[in-house]
Formats: sequence, structure tokens, C-alpha cells
Amino acid sequence: MLYRIAQLLIKEFLQLKRDKSARFRLLIPPMIQMLLFGYAATFEVFNVSTAMVDQDHTPESRALVAAFVHSSRFELSTVASTRDEAEQAVASSSAQVGIVVPPGFAQLLRKGQSAPLQVLLDGTNSNTALIALGYVNDIANSFGQSMALDLAQRTGHALARPLVHIDVAQRYWYNPNLNSRWFFVPGVIGTLTLITIVNLTAFAIVREREVGTLEQLLVTPIRPAEFILGKTLPFFLIGLIQVGLVAAVGMFWFHVPFVGNPWLLFAATCLFLISILSIGLFISTICTTQQQAFASNFFVLNPMFILSGFSFPIASMPHFLQWITLLDPLRYYLVIIRGTFLKGVGLDVLWPQMAALAAIGAVLLTVSVLRFRKALD
Repeated sequence: MLYRIAQLLIKEFLQLKRDKSARFRLLIPPMIQMLLFGYAATFEVFNVSTAMVDQDHTPESRALVAAFVHSSRFELSTVASTRDEAEQAVASSSAQVGIVVPPGFAQLLRKGQSAPLQVLLDGTNSNTALIALGYVNDIANSFGQSMALDLAQRTGHALARPLVHIDVAQRYWYNPNLNSRWFFVPGVIGTLTLITIVNLTAFAIVREREVGTLEQLLVTPIRPAEFILGKTLPFFLIGLIQVGLVAAVGMFWFHVPFVGNPWLLFAATCLFLISILSIGLFISTICTTQQQAFASNFFVLNPMFILSGFSFPIASMPHFLQWITLLDPLRYYLVIIRGTFLKGVGLDVLWPQMAALAAIGAVLLTVSVLRFRKALD
């Protein structure tokens, strides 16, 4: 049996060696996608296009405008003279944020009173709008505190309403600089592996059936179980190699620290690969052409990505969707890979995710193998 499986492995790798485009697809696109995701996927917001309206025309209002202009978070795209012009800039998408400094702004500050500041936000992208509003509040609060202290120093008297100041000692564990790439890059490793391995497994077996070589293999002495093992084992090895290469890009190019146990990550990766290989094998049993496999992959992979917690928090999803995420192997692998990369946690913490991956892999593999054996018969 081992001899027959070895011969089938040799056949698969020889076929891969002859197919230059396949070698290119296995190595270059994942690296390019890793670089693109690493740079493009981020929660941070910079250079938000801003329409600024200064209706006060005082040194204080100009200082506030300068604070926004000199911030890397905002980019002055429109200098408006009225609020309507700022509204038009936001409505036409030439500005994402409109900031209006009303008349009498400086006069209220000089009296030690709260001064209003109107902010118009393009809410079509709610995430960007909320983050930008947080930056506006930070800049405005910092400016207000500096003006209040300056007023107290110039008058030599304490403010009628004393300035309340609380020192908050902040300490961010596992990601001291709150670098969002440290969150996204480990997730990209799992996502790219999922897409690549499921596509390889489903397309390779369907291609064998479509071109007629599957029937030729079945008339040989090889048994169905040996055929399944010989067809999936190369993709398992390819998955391990790809995880290693993409993880190396994340560690050495994006400088994402790895502080965990590499053997624990290796074991979890093996369980994850078994799960997604089973998904590709199952897809191959319900498809007869590569076009059907492509459509089925799209139907399966997109929900797995969305429900995995890669970018959308699972806790924020409706309860019935949270239950569905328990069937997604990518959900558990992302917890493991982020935990080993950033936190350095061990098996005592990650064993529930490991157990869930093992259970999902065992069930999916059993169902897929039984269905594939029936399709072969």
C-alpha cells in the first residue's frame, strides 16, 4: 500500500513539476496577496479629506484649524466659507469630514466657557466616520485644555469652573503600539491557506474527472482509500510549505513578533489543513466540472471568511450567526495563530480550539471520504 501511495505522490509532484503555471500560482500569488493585505488591511485612518469652515476668523479659530491641518489624520481638501459649502463637499464625496467653527468661538473660550464645534461626517463608511470622529474629539479636547490653561496663566486666576484632568496610565499588552498589522497579518496566513488548499483539492480532483484520467487511475490496482490519501497528501505538504513561507514574510517583512511555541502552531496547522482538505474533497464529490467547482468554492469560502472573525468581531454578530461560526475551522485557527504569534500562549489555553479543529476535521474527513468512495464506486 505504501508503495502505491508513494507512486501516486511521485505522479502528483511530477505533474506539478511539468506545470509551470501551477508552480507560479502556488508561490507568487500568496506572497503578493500577503504584501497587499499587510499594507492595505488596517484599522488606522490617515489623510481623511476634510472641508474646513472658519466663521470666527480669530487667532484661536485659526489655531484650531492649524491643529487639524498639521495632523496626519486629516487632509484639508476644501476651504469653505459657509456651512452649506461644507455640506455640499461632504455630499459630493469630495470631503469625508466637514468641520465648522461658528462665530463667537473665541469669545466663549476667552470667558472660560465651552465653545461649540460642528462636525459633519459622511456616514456611508461608518467605520471610517467613527474613527475620524474620535480623532476630531482628541484634537478638540487637547486644544480646549491648552486654551484653558493658557487663559488661567494669562489672567493669574483659577478658572471659575476648574479644569478636571485625570491621568490615565495606559498599558497595552501584546501590541504596545497598537499596530493593526500585528492583528491582520496572522489572520492573512490562515485565510490564504484556506483559499489555496480548498481550491487546489477541489480543482485537482475535478480536473482528473473532467479530462478522463480519473477512470484510468481507477483501473489500476490502487484502492479508493489509497487514491484519496495519495491525492490529498501532496496538498497537505504544500499547505505546510505555504504557511511557513507566508509566516516568514509576516515575521521578517512586517516585523510581526512570534513569541509562542512553533511546535504547537505546527500541530494546529496540521489539524486545520485536514479540515480544509476535507472541505475541498467534499466539493470535488458534488462537482463534475471545474466551473461547478469554482462556483461551489465561492459559495463556501466567502461565508467562512466573513464568519471567521478575521475582521468582523464574532461577538457583534447576531446569536444565530455566532452558533454557525462554531462550524468554521478558520475561526479556531485564527485564535490559535494570533495567540501563538502575539501572546505566546500554550496548549493549556488553546486546547479548546485544538479540540474543536480535531473534531471538525474528523467529521468532515469521514463524511468526505465516504462520499468520495461512493462517487468512485
